Amino acid sequence: MKIIKKILFTILVLISLALFAAIFMPKEYAVEREIVINQPKDSVFNYIKYLKNQDHFSVWSKMDPAMKKTFTGVDGTAGAIAGWESENEQVGTGEQEIKSITPGERMDVELRFKKPFEATDNAYFTTEAISDKETKVKWGFNGRMPYPMNLMLPMMKMDELLGKDLQGGLDNLKVVLEK
Repeated sequence: MKIIKKILFTILVLISLALFAAIFMPKEYAVEREIVINQPKDSVFNYIKYLKNQDHFSVWSKMDPAMKKTFTGVDGTAGAIAGWESENEQVGTGEQEIKSITPGERMDVELRFKKPFEATDNAYFTTEAISDKETKVKWGFNGRMPYPMNLMLPMMKMDELLGKDLQGGLDNLKVVLEK
């Protein structure tokens, strides 16, 4: 009986230490990738501002070509919403809404994940002219993990996990736009 009490006490201490450590750990994360596309800035921005065009370059869209998609509002404008539903756990179910657009410069999107977990995060695209025929595109993603879930943030390696998908999407975008 003493051994069981010691084991339970040790487990309780370890859990308490982890919860205490989580108080001081980061709760937010941000991931950003960029690429240079050999096209004028306006052409690039006028392509990426449409949610429907993500089907042609997003790695998540390519993971499940059979996913169910819905669109509401006027695509390419604030308030447009693209929803998705997939049996693939890496894609899941959710929606994204264009929250704001600065024409030719930036598009901000709110992502609302429903399955396999619930979360609300933000993403954005920015475009910057390098020359008349070259554009730097940045795709960023940021979110928040509430206490005590933030304890898992360092183990999840969000920069690697999301970064490879963002870079893959940007690489696909470059191919699509430079055809």
